[in-house]
Amino acid sequence: MNGVLTHADKPAANAAPSGRGPYQGITQILLFNRRFYAGTSIAIAALWLVVPHLAVPQGARLLLLAATLPALYWLGASLLASHYIYDRFPLYDLNWIADSLSHPPLRWANIHAGLDETSHRLAALFPQTEGAILDIYDPREMTEPSIEQARRAPGPSRMKALHADWRALPLDDHTLDAALVLFAAHELRHHEAQVQLFGELVRALRPDGEVVLMEHLRDWPNFLAFGPGFLHFFSRASWCRAVAEAGLQVRIEFSRTPFVHVFILRRTP
Repeated sequence: MNGVLTHADKPAANAAPSGRGPYQGITQILLFNRRFYAGTSIAIAALWLVVPHLAVPQGARLLLLAATLPALYWLGASLLASHYIYDRFPLYDLNWIADSLSHPPLRWANIHAGLDETSHRLAALFPQTEGAILDIYDPREMTEPSIEQARRAPGPSRMKALHADWRALPLDDHTLDAALVLFAAHELRHHEAQVQLFGELVRALRPDGEVVLMEHLRDWPNFLAFGPGFLHFFSRASWCRAVAEAGLQVRIEFSRTPFVHVFILRRTP
């Protein structure tokens, strides 16, 4: 079946995951959000060109120019933070997943929304296992322009995925040891949709199965790094509420950098 890895599809057990370029993360951020960065830069430049010539008191002109400083700060801070998170920090060294799970999975599913940078690493991390790669992109639910740009980005290391409805995942009941949702669940912008997705994972999990959820949080570190863009993320309390309503509880949680948070979830007894 498309989207399910057979043993022949996997890299050799001793194959290392393909590396990322030294500026791949920041390049992707600029590419996926180029309208925002270009529009903001043009607006700031226009203000600095126009404001000095306005027929208003000098104090008013200085205030208008000072109003551009937060935008300049967050343009730079967001790019620096993204470069650190996705390029400098070993975020995509996924050995921490194996260390965090209660037991090595024999069957796993990787859930993404069109940008898949982890399935080939998971296949190398868990050789001689069966994994399903599910793309839950839904243009009616996921309307951010950046996600469409991400789906079009070249990805030489991508593995074939099965397009799946997040309301009814093509997974048999009680068959998964692990489900991985890495930077994908936030693309479902409504609480009810998130609960539906996690409910489907609960249905597919074995009694001792676990979900790995990795996301940015709507918190102070991400606000300082991304400014108003942090509103695209959800708070820790929001994630905890969604997973609890779906029948999951947090077994452990930890941070991968101050900007990225991981929840290891298990079924509620």
